[in-house]
Amino acid sequence: MSDTVSPSNIEASRVTGTNVYNRAGETLGEIYDVVIGKRDGRVKYAIMSFGGFLGIGEEYHPLPWDQLEYDERQGGYVVDLDRDRLEGAPRYARNERPDWDDREYGRRVDDFYGSPLLPASV
Repeated sequence: MSDTVSPSNIEASRVTGTNVYNRAGETLGEIYDVVIGKRDGRVKYAIMSFGGFLGIGEEYHPLPWDQLEYDERQGGYVVDLDRDRLEGAPRYARNERPDWDDREYGRRVDDFYGSPLLPASV
């Protein structure tokens, strides 16, 4: 098998660690994980790690997958979000875990970014 990635598909393990930039080219963080619907297999959110030093004080921001655009030139994902707006975005601490089955939590995240709420993968 080839070690190359097709232009439109990528393994989840290769997404982890990829930088996330804003439209101004500033690095906001990196992809820590992805949330996938158990039943429909669709990627719902990319979890971006932000801030902290050596994992201390790091926060995680769920970004609706449809808000990310891959930029080949930068080798990372671009989101229409500046640092000030990111400060007010839904997030959780390293020692927390959101309830991904809570539709209200998903609605808050999606509303913040202006994404349509994806159907539940119940």
